[in-house]
Amino acid sequence: MKLTNPGSVSVYTISGASTARPLPDWLARQRKRSLKNDPEYTHRVELLQDFEFEEASQCVRVSDDGEWVMSTGTYKPQIHVHNLSQLSLSFARHTTSLNETFVLLGSGYEKSLHLQTDRKLEFHTPNGCHHEVRLPRYGRDLVHDRFSAEALIPAAGLDPEKRCGEVFRLNLEQGRFMKSYEVDVGEDDDGAGLQGSVGVGCVNVAAVAEGSHGLLAFGTSIGSVEFWDPRSKSRVAVLGGHDGGVTALDFSQSGLSLATGTSTGMVQIFDLRRPVPLLKKDQGYGYAIKNLIHLETSSHEKKILSADKKIIKIWDEETGDPWTSIEPIVDLNHVAYVKGSGMLLTANEGKQMHSFFIPQLGPAPRWCSFLDNMVEEMAEETQTETYDNYKFLTMGELKSLSLEHLIGKTNLLRPYMHGYFVASKLYEQARLIANPYVWEEERAKRVKEKIEKERESRIRGNKKVKVNQRLADKLLKKQERRETVDTKAGVLGDDRFGKLFEDEDFAVDEKSKEFRALNPSTKVPDKNDEYAQREKKAKGFHDSDDSSGDEDGSDDGITPVQPRGYDDVVMKVSSSNRDGGRTKDSALGSRVPTTGRASKTRQGEIVGEKQVTFVPASKKKQEEEEQEPASTSKRSDARRSASTNTFRRL
Repeated sequence: MKLTNPGSVSVYTISGASTARPLPDWLARQRKRSLKNDPEYTHRVELLQDFEFEEASQCVRVSDDGEWVMSTGTYKPQIHVHNLSQLSLSFARHTTSLNETFVLLGSGYEKSLHLQTDRKLEFHTPNGCHHEVRLPRYGRDLVHDRFSAEALIPAAGLDPEKRCGEVFRLNLEQGRFMKSYEVDVGEDDDGAGLQGSVGVGCVNVAAVAEGSHGLLAFGTSIGSVEFWDPRSKSRVAVLGGHDGGVTALDFSQSGLSLATGTSTGMVQIFDLRRPVPLLKKDQGYGYAIKNLIHLETSSHEKKILSADKKIIKIWDEETGDPWTSIEPIVDLNHVAYVKGSGMLLTANEGKQMHSFFIPQLGPAPRWCSFLDNMVEEMAEETQTETYDNYKFLTMGELKSLSLEHLIGKTNLLRPYMHGYFVASKLYEQARLIANPYVWEEERAKRVKEKIEKERESRIRGNKKVKVNQRLADKLLKKQERRETVDTKAGVLGDDRFGKLFEDEDFAVDEKSKEFRALNPSTKVPDKNDEYAQREKKAKGFHDSDDSSGDEDGSDDGITPVQPRGYDDVVMKVSSSNRDGGRTKDSALGSRVPTTGRASKTRQGEIVGEKQVTFVPASKKKQEEEEQEPASTSKRSDARRSASTNTFRRL
């Protein structure tokens, strides 16, 4: 999605060749990994799936119910039907010849009539081509008259009598051709064949005033417009004075205004009650006008859309002031307007078909309503650069970069309003010379932003309470993953639990036995509290932190005495003996196997209730020790140690 026209009326290119680089399928598959890091390719918006043709698209139309889009293109000649509610391609169908134009006969896609370039008229249904009709001469346009259920085909050349041009009438109800409308297109050269000479006149375009008086208008190659009444099958008026052949016609919704476009790029607005044009506009490029559409904005302003192969212009119907314009990078073949919205679809040269969105013309269609939110986000972004390869600088910024001496002496500075446009490469070089540490500052700035972003998930506030401060901090810590810390969320903000943090009678005693039993991993912050002192006295320890010992073991032969009033929790182990019977539960320290020598604890080793170490032994080794005599298990005192090379106890 790209902002094409950043003026007062913004135009957004949703899909097309100007939004992203067109890549062939085989190259996209090869560069699949590298394209993940390409922002232009990854940020593209694919409005409709496979909204493209292999070579070019010829015509595109939206159904009246707004649920389907049918388009034709080449190469090879194809018909695509897209389901707008699913944003996907419903089906594709090939034809034997190129398509000139087509119309939808119903409110959906089920019945369509296609004018082919080989003088055939094809009827298509969801199952395929239903019927073909051969035309006497080549058709130039195709319209559907709903009042009389007829297909009108303006044709090239003259009738067999060489008098006038023809508009073929195919009655869809009776299934046969009716008498043609005879339109004056000039004379032909003598001796021309059935199709006429090269410079023979023709009827270029037709229009029907639906929803109003129902008149038929036919534009000719000699610059005239003839009006016919479908009820009496007679000519009612002729409008002339056009410079060049008439190539586009469109009635307004009221039927009183008619817009005409010529082969020289002139657009005129006529009131059917006056032969003089009310307004005359030049498209500017001199190409033939391909489409004319009467529009009405969301603020009920009447506009006219005119399109040739280079540009789409929208201007005011009453004053002729230009409103906005769209100039794609490819040639246009046809433009379709999605009724009741600001969406335009185009059939054009090139692989991708274009779609444009104008928010001031109307809202996004319901099948792509997400475009409204995207447009609002893009409108909030500040546009610092008008062009991709230029940077706008004021006079003060030029002086700070020492570039003021280039004013009026080179094309590198282009004056614009209160500043200058500077080439991006020159701006970067001057910025680096003026401040060599700009890259380091930018890097430090990004690192700081990343750190601040990580800090957002941490606690950025604290709540001071009279009692149970640790409980309040614990509740606030649970909000670490939130964007903001709410000091009044949950229990902290509930009035029913107000006394829990204000009244001292509700203070949690972390030194109590019940609290330690429910929270065994909670560490009491004060090391000299009453509970720790009572525990040391119960074990017979001194106040020194270096003294430690087991319940059964001792340091330097001193065994601590446990008083009778000791009510601490004692860890016990329950196991079975080798004979299969249960042994009486006893303290863990009394279950330690005793040896012939008294084991001494090393200085600084943690023993007792703070650490318990189990040394597993294999069952086979235990059985060998039991079978070995007790006399052989003891070594003599005079035996020489192989490890230390000394005699023990000397």
